[in-house]
Amino acid sequence: MNAAGLAKCPTALVALALCSACAGSAVAPSTATLSATYVGRTLSVNGRLVTAARLGPPNRYAVIAPHGHGRRPHEYIINDYGTYAGIFNYPKSTNQKGIINNVGGQGCTNVLSGYGKKTFWIVAGTAQITNYKVPQTPIKTLSVPSGANPSSCAMNTAGDLAVGILYGSDTGDIFIFKHASGKGTAIPTPLAREYFDGYDAKGNLFLDGFTNASAFQLDEIPSGTKTVQTIVTSNTVGFPGSVQWDGTYLTVTDQANNSMYQYTVTGTHAKLKGTIRLMGAGDCAQTWIVMGLVYCADATNQDGEVFKYPGGGSALAILGSGFPLPLGTVAANKY
Repeated sequence: MNAAGLAKCPTALVALALCSACAGSAVAPSTATLSATYVGRTLSVNGRLVTAARLGPPNRYAVIAPHGHGRRPHEYIINDYGTYAGIFNYPKSTNQKGIINNVGGQGCTNVLSGYGKKTFWIVAGTAQITNYKVPQTPIKTLSVPSGANPSSCAMNTAGDLAVGILYGSDTGDIFIFKHASGKGTAIPTPLAREYFDGYDAKGNLFLDGFTNASAFQLDEIPSGTKTVQTIVTSNTVGFPGSVQWDGTYLTVTDQANNSMYQYTVTGTHAKLKGTIRLMGAGDCAQTWIVMGLVYCADATNQDGEVFKYPGGGSALAILGSGFPLPLGTVAANKY
C-alpha cells in the first residue's frame, strides 16, 4: 500500500465507515480504542471475549477504499464484533471494494475449502448468525440461546451448519443446524471455550479450543453421531486456530506460532504430515484455504494477508490496512 492509499489520523485506532450501498470513496476515522485484558488465556477486547490470540500496537492510518464493482471472486476480512467486514476482489485488486456494516467475528461458507458457491455466513453474535448472498445481501439469520456467544461456524457437504460457543450459556458447546435452518441441536463438548470448527470430507466435525485448565484441545464429533472424542495431536499446538479440511489433510492453524499443521487422523490420533509457515504474519485469527492460496485475518498486523498454500512463506499480497481487530476471513464466488 503506497502513501496515496493512506490518510494519517491522530487517533489511536481508526475504523473505516463506508456505506456499502453508496458509490464513491469515504473515510470516517473512529475515536474508539481497543481495551484488552485476558481471562485465563482468552483475550477480552472491550469487555467481550474474542478468538484472536493477541492484539498489535494501535494503528494510526485509515484505508481510503474506493467502492468499485467487481465480479468474482470475493474475499472478506471480518473485524471485531459490531464493526464491519471488508470486501475484496483479489487477485483483481488488493483495494477494499465495499463493506458489510454492523457485523464481526468469523466466517464460513458452503464448501469445505475453496471459494463458496454464491453464499457465505458470518457469525457475529447471538442473533447475527447470518447467511449472505455474494457480495453482501443478507438472506436469513439463525440464533442460539440467549446468553450464548458463538465464535465459529462450518458447513458440511449436506448443508448442515455447525456453530461453536466461545463463552456464556452453553460455553464450549456446538450447535448443529440441520440444513442450516431451525433452532439447532446443542452438543456439549469437553471444551471450556470453543474457538474454531471444520468438517472433513466424510462429514466428521473437528473443533478446537481451551479446556478448563487453559490447555489446547482438539475434539471430533464423528459423522452422524452426537459423541465427542478428544483427538491427540503428534505435535504441540500453542494456541487454537482455524480447523479446515484442505482436500487431503485436516489442518489446524496455530495462532501462537503463525503456522498451519496438516494432519491425517486415525481413531483418536492426529499425525502431523506437514507444517506451513506464514512468514510475517502477526496473528492469523482465522485462515481460509482456497486452491493454491490461504487467506489470513491478521489481528496483530490489522490487515488481511494472502499466502501460498501449501507453500506458505512471505505474503503474496496485503488486503487493506488499519482494520479494527480482524477476527475472521472467508471467500466466495458470485457466480
